[in-house]
Amino acid sequence: MRLNELNAHERRLWDAYPQGRPVEAPDASGAQGAPHDPAAPDRTIRSEVVAALLLGANDAGGPGDRPALRLTGARITGLLDLRFTEITAPVVLTDCRFDEAPLLKGARTRELAMTGCTLPGLVADTAQIDARLTLTRCRLTGPLVLSRTQINGDLDLRHTKITFPDGEAISAVHAQVGGDALCTDLAVEGTFRLSGAAVDGEFDLAGASLHAPGRHALDAYHVRVAEDFTCHPGFSAEGRLILSGATVGAAIGFCGARLSNTGDVALEAVDVTVARNFDLGLGLTVDGAVKLDGTRVGTELSLRDAELTHPGGTALSLRAVQARETDLRTRRPVDGTVDARGAHLGTLHDDRDTWPADLRLTDTTYDTLATPLPATDRIRWIRRSPGGYLPQPYEQLAAAYRRLGHDDEARTVLLAKQRHRRAGLPAHTRLWGHVQDAAVGYGYRPLRAGLWLLALLACGALYFALHTPAPLDPGKAPPFNTVFYTLDLLVPIVTFGQEPAFAPRGPGQWLSYTLIASGWILATTVTAGVSRALSRQ
Repeated sequence: MRLNELNAHERRLWDAYPQGRPVEAPDASGAQGAPHDPAAPDRTIRSEVVAALLLGANDAGGPGDRPALRLTGARITGLLDLRFTEITAPVVLTDCRFDEAPLLKGARTRELAMTGCTLPGLVADTAQIDARLTLTRCRLTGPLVLSRTQINGDLDLRHTKITFPDGEAISAVHAQVGGDALCTDLAVEGTFRLSGAAVDGEFDLAGASLHAPGRHALDAYHVRVAEDFTCHPGFSAEGRLILSGATVGAAIGFCGARLSNTGDVALEAVDVTVARNFDLGLGLTVDGAVKLDGTRVGTELSLRDAELTHPGGTALSLRAVQARETDLRTRRPVDGTVDARGAHLGTLHDDRDTWPADLRLTDTTYDTLATPLPATDRIRWIRRSPGGYLPQPYEQLAAAYRRLGHDDEARTVLLAKQRHRRAGLPAHTRLWGHVQDAAVGYGYRPLRAGLWLLALLACGALYFALHTPAPLDPGKAPPFNTVFYTLDLLVPIVTFGQEPAFAPRGPGQWLSYTLIASGWILATTVTAGVSRALSRQ
């Protein structure tokens, strides 16, 4: 490139480059401090001049000079094509405007920093950036392509707006970021896709807005984040968020976020591994389903003070989730089904005022209940599952009460289990179940047998005291004892010698039959009930 072909701004940039001096394109009056208007004709710098400098066209620097391209307020015309090149100097652009999307595919550069710039896109897939990539307060009207890009420092997209509503506004598939991914107050219209990407620091989306109605707003499938994945406060998304298969070395947070994907899944975080907390509470609002199946949480999974709305469907799916502690104290009852089948919830926090109407607890386990509540309330809790009788929720609840030392509550739960089971049995089996329930509470109310025995003994003794039966053989019969005669009738197998020696007549004979039958029923129910109770210890 010939120097006499350069305009005034291009020549100033050319001369400043070897020493890395900043160049500010002045307005028409030459005032350095005037507001920038990159579209003004006198601010024009051709892209081929920029490319020539970055590729070594001006090597006039002396010893100790550090070349850098530092440009403010210019309009860069034409296509800046730096594909598969090596750029040895930092590039720092402020308030510049590009007519065409720069191409850096496969390029290697030290540092690329743009602040307040306007671009129709940026294509830098498979590029290598030795330091940071900064696009702060920029406006992109086309896609930002960073697929398989390697950034050894931070990726900084703070306060930037990227608009590409018909496709992937940001494509960072398998990108690698050696520092933090800083996306505070980022606004994206279109899909933000970074499936398979790796971030060695934190991923900060606080205050960001992702807008892709009916499509994927964020596709972070199998992403790996070494520190926190933060989407609070002020984060909002319209469309589906996908975190499935992600691995997060610290915590995931959506406190105060707003997620919307009406009638479909708003947050899909299946098989996620998070080392510490997964926080979906403290003001989170979700219009759509939250799906966390198979996710493993190192400490606490929290939905405290969250609002979830997905009427007619599964609003919260926790199937096979594993957590050391789970907080389900939502701001109000979840509008939709909560499915926790097969989950291990550790210490479970909940509030009966916000229990969902449809709660699936089949094969759900928990170590303890932070708020045990009376067994009658907890029985209503597990009975919120639709469908027929399932024994495991009762057994799990009883085990939790036993661990707390509440054995009476545990027996109440197991009694309710038998009553629920009885409702689905044939009529004759249900009848025998009612007898066992009335007699000994299926073995969980053993004192009832003693009360029945005392009541029957009192009735029989009183009657036979007033209506003494005649002896079968007056010469050999022992003296009549009304109490032991009644016991002889009531207690099977054991005999006191009274019942074979006397023969009641009329009503007494029918009473004796009733006492004998009652004794056998009591003995049978006590045996069955005690065996059942012991088998569950």
